[in-house]
Amino acid sequence: MNAVDTWLTIILLTVATVITRSSFFLLGHAVKLPPKVQHALRYAPAAALAAIVVPDLVLANGALHLTWTNPKLVAGVGAAAFFLATRHLLGTILAGMALYTLLRISL
Repeated sequence: MNAVDTWLTIILLTVATVITRSSFFLLGHAVKLPPKVQHALRYAPAAALAAIVVPDLVLANGALHLTWTNPKLVAGVGAAAFFLATRHLLGTILAGMALYTLLRISL
């Protein structure tokens, strides 16, 4: 692949990105999603976050590690319990990190 092909690829990918991202702003008022789709899309951020966080909590060195000796998993469960009890996001982060630090030091 020569320099012209590389620059052409970069330019075309940039144009494709700008078109796909700006289409929501340019056509947003003209396109109406059905209510069921809008309702389902409200769960997308939580699903994406869970897809990122859960594997980190349950895997250790690439293997499934679902025991009480896994400090990440125990801290994650503790943070979830704290959030369910208080509904305080910053407190959840602090409680989870404090629990993780204590468990990592002690285990």
